[in-house]
Amino acid sequence: MIRTGDEYRESIRDGRKVYVNGETVTDVTTHPMFKPIVDRRARIYDLAHEESTQAAMTYTDPETGELNSIGNRLPRTQEDWWDKRRAVDLVQREAGGVITRVGDETIGEMWSLFDGQDVLNEVDPRFAANIRRHLDQAVKMDPFHISANTDPKGDRSKAPQDQDPDMLLHVVRETDNGIVVRGAKYETAAAYANQAFTKPTIANWGNSELSDYAVGFVADLSSPGLKFISRTGFAGRAPERDYPLSNHVDEVESLVIFDDVEIPWQDVLFYRHTRAAAFIRSTLHRYSAFPFVQRTQHLADLMIGAALWNVKQTGLEKQQAVQEKLAQLAVYRETINAHLTASIALAEPSPGGLLMPNQSLLYTGRVTALSQLPAMMHTARELCGGQICITPDAAAFEDPETKSWLEKYYNVNENWVADDRRKLLAFARDLLNSDYAGHRLTFQLFAQSPPFAQLGAVYRNFDFDGPLDLVRQAADLSDKVTGGQRPSTGIPAALINK
Repeated sequence: MIRTGDEYRESIRDGRKVYVNGETVTDVTTHPMFKPIVDRRARIYDLAHEESTQAAMTYTDPETGELNSIGNRLPRTQEDWWDKRRAVDLVQREAGGVITRVGDETIGEMWSLFDGQDVLNEVDPRFAANIRRHLDQAVKMDPFHISANTDPKGDRSKAPQDQDPDMLLHVVRETDNGIVVRGAKYETAAAYANQAFTKPTIANWGNSELSDYAVGFVADLSSPGLKFISRTGFAGRAPERDYPLSNHVDEVESLVIFDDVEIPWQDVLFYRHTRAAAFIRSTLHRYSAFPFVQRTQHLADLMIGAALWNVKQTGLEKQQAVQEKLAQLAVYRETINAHLTASIALAEPSPGGLLMPNQSLLYTGRVTALSQLPAMMHTARELCGGQICITPDAAAFEDPETKSWLEKYYNVNENWVADDRRKLLAFARDLLNSDYAGHRLTFQLFAQSPPFAQLGAVYRNFDFDGPLDLVRQAADLSDKVTGGQRPSTGIPAALINK
């Protein structure tokens, strides 16, 4: 059943090998670079227990009568999706920023596996049973579940077998208990999560039907042989008052080393068959794209709020040029909202009997949200003005030598005093202009796939037959004219949402 925040903290005090900034971390729950985001994840667990928020975060399992997390519930109805959307909105508001890797956005990748059981059964019926069991455990045990896709790149012009074989994660041998894997993966939140759905990257496996690189499994992140080499976090680099987002919601990525780690057979979800691996890659974001795009909508709300408060402080909100830029941000936000809402309203049954957001609307919404994000961030910067990059830090506002001068020049009127002005500019700077802000923007290329993959998903899911038929009729084309076919994926048509 649902865990408490303290139970989560205790679950990651397991002696795992974590390294950051040249230091060995003895306890990720108390280390200054990890503690803020661990506390945010623990807070999500506690929201499921508090009277005022429990109804939004949980549901009662009809079979067991236990409270379970809405984020882990398999989606079968439109209301399930509305429940998930409300829960994510609550979490983001409670966090005071955007947090991405907390579990609800990665469990959806497992639902895609659930849809692909027919493909995996062709490989080995045990794999489909493993998927069902892991999904059941995710619902009932409430682990912090994350995802692992990206390997160190190596030489992309060569097959993995033609260079250092460990450059991509692969199986080195089998045992009676399972498979032994070696290699590395980049994973957000791995150092403080419980388990990771670990799967192949978009790789060149060659033309072989079988490959030791085509493997997917659920990794217990307390397993012997795992090492976590984390990037230096933003928390603690600068005062919290000046960088509130950097110090509270920075999610630390790690290069996770699999140094001959044994994966029990019951945790293996597919193995060796490149066709199964290709299927997983083609449907990976069928569900998880939704909470990712929803987070971009929340980021849009933060940009609108920061920009609008600034123009209200300075009395510019009635200027037409300012209103036009605010309207651009509003259009961007509502475009994301429209795609999310429509994808639920026109949701489709999945091959596995679940309800998936309308795939064409979801994927086009993702492309729209992310392709326009850099421009929208710059529009918000313009509305916040140049002061976000030149305002002194909080200490200067308290120093007796400079306090009176800063109060003089940052007091706007009796309603907007210097301290509120400083707080807003500090928040806007961290949201739009800091190292953390730049990291979050680049992170989209890692977390939501590169643009070519996003557009590839749109191409595979958009209904081109409608426009073809429309022009066939309007131009009075012969019935002999055919529209051709999309490139074959090698996946049974019955298992692909058209």
